[in-house]
Amino acid sequence: MFISFEGLDGSGKTTQIERLHARLEAAGKTVVRVREPGGTAVSERIRSLLLDPDAPIVPRAELLLFSAARAQVCDEIIRPALRSGDVVIADRFFDSTTAYQGGGRGLANPDWLGDFHRFVTDGLVPDLTVYLRLDPETALARRRARSATDDRMEASGQKFFDRVAKAYDTLAASEPERFVVLNAALPVEVLAEAIWRDVRRVDGNLGGARR
Repeated sequence: MFISFEGLDGSGKTTQIERLHARLEAAGKTVVRVREPGGTAVSERIRSLLLDPDAPIVPRAELLLFSAARAQVCDEIIRPALRSGDVVIADRFFDSTTAYQGGGRGLANPDWLGDFHRFVTDGLVPDLTVYLRLDPETALARRRARSATDDRMEASGQKFFDRVAKAYDTLAASEPERFVVLNAALPVEVLAEAIWRDVRRVDGNLGGARR
């Protein structure tokens, strides 16, 4: 099973991924976690470049760098783990590129990006995508509380994040069978329970497993 988490920075993805990881392991599953960009030696080097606030990366190069890191982690980590029967949890996948570079940067329409993503991942698509929906103003406040400095992506401005949020909403509405949309402002435990219900819906073998 391949699960991806999406949402604005500050939506609480890391917290929910950690909780789901622990719960799956308690249910007897082997879990492999990856983050985007990152997860392999090459992808982590690309990550450092993409988040460097002093790196003058143009939008088209940004899209290609994110996608290069994704291609690497798909081949090195995700596909082998899925072949072994492991559960893979990804902190972002190609939907982030559609939302951030497609919507935020205005680079390409979703149809073109969909074909491009299939090429980059060789057709790999998450079984379930958890979208933690949070309004951009609240997300910004959370990021400010977490850190006084912004990385290169976080410094893109509020209008950029408004466009990203709108793109995420459009994506989720276009693929309701894959996306589960949750209000990221809900209490952590409430969100964790909702996510667990949807994971059990996708993987019926989990049954009544508890933490």
